[in-house]
Amino acid sequence: MPFPGWKAKTSSNREGSQAEKEKEKYVRPYDNAPIPRLTIHSFIMGVFVSMGGFIFGYDTGQISGFLSMVGFQSRFGQKDFDGPGYHFSNVRSGLIVALLSVGTLMGALLGGPVADRIGRKWSISGWCMMLHIGLIVQMTAADRKWYQIVVGRWIAGLGVGALSLLVPMYQSESAPRHIRGALISTYQLFITLGILVANCINFGTEKRTNTGSWRIPMGVSFIWVLILGVGIEQAKRTMIKLYGVSDNHRVVAEELAEIKEKHEEELLHQGEPFWRMFTGPRMLYRIALGVSLQALQQLTGANYFFYYGTVIFKSTGISNSYVTQIILGGVNFGTTFLGLYVVEGCGRRKSLIFGAGWMFVCFMVFASVGHFALDRNVPENTPHAGKAMIVFACLFILGFASTWGPIIWTICAELYPSRYRSNAMALSTASNWGWNFLLAFFTPFIVGDIDFRYGYIFAACLFVSAGVVYFFVIEGQGRTLEEIDTMYILHVSPSESTKWIAPPPEELITTERLVRGEVAGTGPTAAHSEGIFFFPTS
Repeated sequence: MPFPGWKAKTSSNREGSQAEKEKEKYVRPYDNAPIPRLTIHSFIMGVFVSMGGFIFGYDTGQISGFLSMVGFQSRFGQKDFDGPGYHFSNVRSGLIVALLSVGTLMGALLGGPVADRIGRKWSISGWCMMLHIGLIVQMTAADRKWYQIVVGRWIAGLGVGALSLLVPMYQSESAPRHIRGALISTYQLFITLGILVANCINFGTEKRTNTGSWRIPMGVSFIWVLILGVGIEQAKRTMIKLYGVSDNHRVVAEELAEIKEKHEEELLHQGEPFWRMFTGPRMLYRIALGVSLQALQQLTGANYFFYYGTVIFKSTGISNSYVTQIILGGVNFGTTFLGLYVVEGCGRRKSLIFGAGWMFVCFMVFASVGHFALDRNVPENTPHAGKAMIVFACLFILGFASTWGPIIWTICAELYPSRYRSNAMALSTASNWGWNFLLAFFTPFIVGDIDFRYGYIFAACLFVSAGVVYFFVIEGQGRTLEEIDTMYILHVSPSESTKWIAPPPEELITTERLVRGEVAGTGPTAAHSEGIFFFPTS
């Protein structure tokens, strides 16, 4: 334990913490009735806010289908050398798919500072407008103007990237602690729903010979963006409804007092330099961990199937690869419900380690069958190999959708103290989008050189992922954000974190108390002697 004492400092002129004063506004005794596990209001809040994930998933699913549509190819592709058809070169298809990720990376970095300045709610609405602009640019692209599609996807990416940061952050700050993990995981659930809906709409329009084959699915996106932009709610106005208890309930009093205290803390350090978060108590470690986890989520290889799935399964001899995409999308969506239970029922660490092992096996089989058993020139000659690959693709998606898909967003939303959360989450989310771009752009080139052996690379990354979780990720199941903050500061061993017993709230050693020097035996001097560096604020 890096600090000699647990007790928070007290002084004769201090009449109690701000949180305690806030609680006194409520009539005692408090109502201690049991808290409902789920209320209709928390369900609706999860649905509305998670539309940010739906928008990203919808875009991911639709672009996979566009690349194989005859109408899209003839309008924006390159003419075949030996026939009347059209195709996309690796460079052009990579740019069309990947420029969204460049925009999302930039949007994720910009989203944190903007949200701190104008607030979560209005920030989300503003980025929805940016998404609308990107959609309009794409839909108005003239014949042969493929670069307008690229620019439009970059603009839309700004909105998608910012929302991918703000939605989990908003959910972590407004969700009741007993369902926080599950509620944040609805973001991933809606990503999978968006992919499935896009696959279904693509299937319905892909046989059209005019621009409606791709403009109809793209135009439907306006509906999803509108729902998110209009439906967002503020946490402090919904706390009672989210918990489903009386306004004099003990939990409501504690949570509202905590929100008040956090708000005042945020006002104190508003305008703090971006770089200062790296000097906070054990923040460099946590930032590196968040960046690594988001990178490893991409390196599981899930988007290999979602971005290029239609093309991949054409090469296995499937007559209508859009049907296969619907099947994969359905498996992805259905098994994510399992993830909502797993994140709270089984814990973060066990689920991620098991999921990494499961996906490792699936990719080893998928890559081996694709390279050694499938006739890649005439895949119809090896129908059993093609079917086996689809089965193991589905099994892989089962593992991803129930573990690494939703749980990484939950961990990154819990990882940072409120003082640094928006900027730190911006970096980790930018890591996700950065690797998303690299994989989306370079996948056609890599597959062209090493075919399905690409899966071995993802399998190796999954092996590393399991090790990172085991050695570095602390279990946050059932913990408050302040308890998780304390565990990282106290260097609680990740492998022993489930056994750690939290002290009373007033004795927690949090980042805010350390920075202010409010913990006995700590302060700038003591913290520096323990290898924790930060600049105290006035």
